[in-house]
This record gives sequence, structure tokens and C-alpha cells, in this order.
Amino acid sequence: MGYYVNVEPGVNLYVEDLNPEGSKTIVFLHGWPLSHKQFEYQFNVLPAKGYRCIGIDWRGFGNSDKPFHGYTLDRLADDIRNLIGALQLNNFILVGHSTGGAIVIRYMARFKGYGVSKLVLIDAAAPVGFADKEAANQMLNETLKDRPKMIRGLMDSFFFQYITDPLSDWFFQLGLQAGGWSTAAVIVMLRDENVYGDLPQISVPTLIVHGIHDQVIPFAQAEELNQNIRNSQLVPFQYSGHGAFWEERDRFNHLLRQFIG
Repeated sequence: MGYYVNVEPGVNLYVEDLNPEGSKTIVFLHGWPLSHKQFEYQFNVLPAKGYRCIGIDWRGFGNSDKPFHGYTLDRLADDIRNLIGALQLNNFILVGHSTGGAIVIRYMARFKGYGVSKLVLIDAAAPVGFADKEAANQMLNETLKDRPKMIRGLMDSFFFQYITDPLSDWFFQLGLQAGGWSTAAVIVMLRDENVYGDLPQISVPTLIVHGIHDQVIPFAQAEELNQNIRNSQLVPFQYSGHGAFWEERDRFNHLLRQFIG
């Protein structure tokens, strides 16, 4: 079922809550510039296995409100904390893909891992998002001039495996659902912020999944996360780019269930 949660005056986040009676809860944070719908091939399977799956659209994206301000790691982490409090969640598994990975890392540090029993990072945009400032500025400029072209270019480099044109179009439409201003603001955030200082503060068991062919966030960054997050394990996905959750979804879903226990 879908519903909205107020996280600050005038800002409501959309939540997709599947199998609320599930024995274990998994909270999913999508990547930029997509939405919770990117996890369709997890949501098709995991609730039937007894898990409660909660997909959150962060502010500015998907079905959530799209205010003009609030696109910093601190504010986005605050939104998640307010939502977790409103839903009274505890002892849950927190999953973040790409930029969602950076947000969950900031959440863990900023709120001492409140309520989280285990952490999963998928092709996380961390410890830095865009290390190449010039490339980030070029993407920002294109977003402000021709956002559909920017998103199409991103989709072209997103996957390692062959995907059909309809699937590419679907991801493209998820990106267009975001606000133009929020899409641009998160590029600035990924260019200017990092989570180096947050990594030593993570203490829960952490699973790091990363495609070795990732052209968006290099695999070397996953190795850096693994070195700096204690109690973490890195699992390379040999046949994936930036979309391990889709490109090797059967393996990912099995690994996730195994990690959760």
C-alpha cells in the first residue's frame, strides 16, 4: 500500500509499504534521479518470502513532494529519521543504492544508526559522489539545459548487461518524474559533499554490493568503503554495472536474504 508521511511542514514523502505484517522489515532508498519503483524486482519477490518491504521516495523525486530547498545529505538524512520515527520502525535493515547509499551512510552517522540492525550498500555513491568536478559541472549544465538528454545519457552508462528498449524507457521515465530543480541540486550535493567522516561511525554488519563494470561509481570506491567500515563485507558482482539489483537480481535477492538471516 502507498501513503504519505510528513517529514517537515509542507513536505510529505511517499512510502510504498508492502506486507506490513512481515516478520523482518527492509527499508529501501533509491538512487538519483529515480524512485522506489527501481526496486520492483525485489518487491516482486521479498514480500512473498515474509519480509516487509518499505520503499521511500526522497524529497524531490518519485511521488514525494518537490520543494525547492533541502537537498543536502544532512536534510535528506533528517527526512529519513523523521519518517522512521513516524512509522515507529526498529530493528530494520536499511538498503541504499547509489546516492541512496550516501544518504543512508549519513543517516547512520548522524543518528547513531537509530533503529538499524544491518546495512546494505548497492553501488553506493560514496565516499564521494562525483570525484570529477568538471564532469559534474558538465552534467549540471546539461540538466539545466536539456534534462531528458542528461537522463538518457545516464541510462546509457547505467547497465553493463543488455537491456531492452522498453526497460531503458521505463528507467528514463522514472528519472523524468523528479523535479528539474531537485535533480540539479543533488548533482551539486554529489559534487560538493562526501561521507569520509561518517564511515568510522558505522558499527552494524554491512553488506557492500558493487558491479565491477560500474561506469557511474567506480568499483574502487566500494573497496574504499570496505576498508573504512568495520564489520563490512564486499561482494563484487561480476556481470553488473551500476544496477546490480536488476542486472543480477536473483543473486542479489538471494544474497540479501542470506545476509538478513
